[in-house]
Amino acid sequence: MRVGFVDERSSHEWRVALMPEGVRRLREWGFSVILQKGSGEGAHISDEAYAEMGAQILPTAFDVVERSDILLRLRMPSLEEISTYPTDKVLIGPLQAWRYEGEIKALADKGWTVLAMEKIPRITRAQSMDVLSSMAALGGYKAVLLAAVHFGRVFPMLTTAAGTLAPARVLVIGAGVAGLQAIATARRLGAQVEAYDIRPAAKEQVESLGAKFLPLTLDESAEGRGGYARELSAEEQAKQREALASYVARADILITTAAVPGRPAPKLITSQMRRSMKPGSVIVDLAAESGGNCEETQPGTTQVLDGITLMAPLNLPATLPIHASQMLSRNFTEFLGLFRKKDGSLTLHTEDELLRATCLLWNGQPFLQPV
Repeated sequence: MRVGFVDERSSHEWRVALMPEGVRRLREWGFSVILQKGSGEGAHISDEAYAEMGAQILPTAFDVVERSDILLRLRMPSLEEISTYPTDKVLIGPLQAWRYEGEIKALADKGWTVLAMEKIPRITRAQSMDVLSSMAALGGYKAVLLAAVHFGRVFPMLTTAAGTLAPARVLVIGAGVAGLQAIATARRLGAQVEAYDIRPAAKEQVESLGAKFLPLTLDESAEGRGGYARELSAEEQAKQREALASYVARADILITTAAVPGRPAPKLITSQMRRSMKPGSVIVDLAAESGGNCEETQPGTTQVLDGITLMAPLNLPATLPIHASQMLSRNFTEFLGLFRKKDGSLTLHTEDELLRATCLLWNGQPFLQPV
């Protein structure tokens, strides 16, 4: 079974699907690995390092796709790319498939099998394959560093001969993996941190990191399937915004991470709430990939509005390509390991619950979960 991956730097993607160690492990399991020349350069990995582990290096992306049985991608291929693809292959990756109806149809027309890793359920045995959690941890960390760079003050309290400098007040909205990492990073930098999540179960995790959990609750449980937050009704969102308003106004730095799997990000921060913040404050909207948590977010841009910096970075983990690639490589290799039968043979199948959960297309046909 041949696994291939290509150079995705043309789309501002510096990560790579497999590290040389991942190649070695897959080859031990009986896979062969093919990659496009220069695929690892964004993460500072040479072709020679892959070749030493037994990977085959090909000159173009087309060559890789043509000779592979399984193609690993970090994002959904474009319609232009898909138009050049041969038929009857397998695509695996964190594809954000809900955003790409046309691309999924094009892959179906080509008879492809598509496995979307963002749909991996949050269960214990799937943790090593959970690409969303891996990348969210890096995103939460980097968001705090970005905020610190753009903030006109220091994070910790400093007592100096010239006077005492008050610590920054950081508010993190959303206490999933990204939010918890943002909390931990802000605390390490010395900030006073408050956090909010619509899931009451997050309170213990927030407090274990030394942050204060805001005492705001909804009338009904906001926890959805798999431990993720569910989508709130318009009325619930209005109540949530009203309850958050006073806490947002006093924050120096606001980091929003709230997301609902497979849906646009909820709008939690209105323009009025943003205007209530002090000049010099910084907002980092980590939900920009799915539209953003802030009403004024423009994904991929940094704005200064009334003296308040609103940042909406895209693909933030790609700015940490070495560690991001290391984590992705582990996610991909563990997932590909699901195709190993007990006798060591390699077979494409959907017998495993994790494969069923992620399968969108099987040989071009919509995959229907067995009843």
